[in-house]
Amino acid sequence: MDSMNKQAMSVRSLPPAKGAARNEADAMHETQRLGSRVPEVDAREAAGAQARAFAGRNRHLLLVPVVIAFTILLWDGLVRWQQYPAFVLPAPAVVARRFAQAAAEGMLWRHASTTMTEIALGLLLGVSTALVMGYVLGKNRTIERLVAPYIVASQSVPVVALAPLLVIWFGTGLLSKVLVVALIAFFPTLISTIVGLRGVDVDLRDLMRSLKASRWQTFHMLELPASLPVLFGGLKLSVILAVVGAVVGEFMGASSGLGYMINLARGVLDTPLLFVAILSLVILAQLLYGAVALLERRALRWM
Repeated sequence: MDSMNKQAMSVRSLPPAKGAARNEADAMHETQRLGSRVPEVDAREAAGAQARAFAGRNRHLLLVPVVIAFTILLWDGLVRWQQYPAFVLPAPAVVARRFAQAAAEGMLWRHASTTMTEIALGLLLGVSTALVMGYVLGKNRTIERLVAPYIVASQSVPVVALAPLLVIWFGTGLLSKVLVVALIAFFPTLISTIVGLRGVDVDLRDLMRSLKASRWQTFHMLELPASLPVLFGGLKLSVILAVVGAVVGEFMGASSGLGYMINLARGVLDTPLLFVAILSLVILAQLLYGAVALLERRALRWM
């Protein structure tokens, strides 16, 4: 009897053991399933945090399309309201069609490439000369006192007045436009270089001397990094003025370029083409400014 009771009790105890094992297996499976979802949730949260941070840092960029669309709507509304003819104020749609036509014909790219070549060579000449001269003048006040009056005199004369002389002396080819661009881009970079060098902390200079640093070590380890914020400010101004210089040079005499295209459109009263050239100059200036700003952001990441 006792053995039968034990067997019965053992039989009755089996199902709960199996059920407990099944529940434990289900719990482990659920834990594994939830654990596998944790990286996915973390990845989504990280991506969302990065998107929110990007939107916060670049909120001003998100407003640019809105402002452009609003300006185009105002422009179009003004043309419709006043019924301006196309040779006075063309509608945005007319300018867009003329832009597409000039691009398809290759005229826009030909003139734009000429202007970009002039700007690139002029910036290379003007900025490199300004950097070298700015370093020399920033390190030696005696030379600055000797040279400064001539530099100021060269900048006091408007470029519009100097451009015809450069065209007469060097012809209507590429060289005269490059010299005009170099002349107008020279001064902002020169001043920013001098100010940046003289803004270096005197205590840091004394520290470099105490460490017996060479002139090159002092330059690339102290003077250059310390003057970069001011230097990039001058470069931003130089690239904008370089576009102006190229157009002024082309106004004085040229056979190609966006400035030449403006003169051509003005002569035949092709106002839509005139707007195309002006918008191309604006886009070119924005691209140059953006390139310098991007370079500044990368170079000053340590700040």
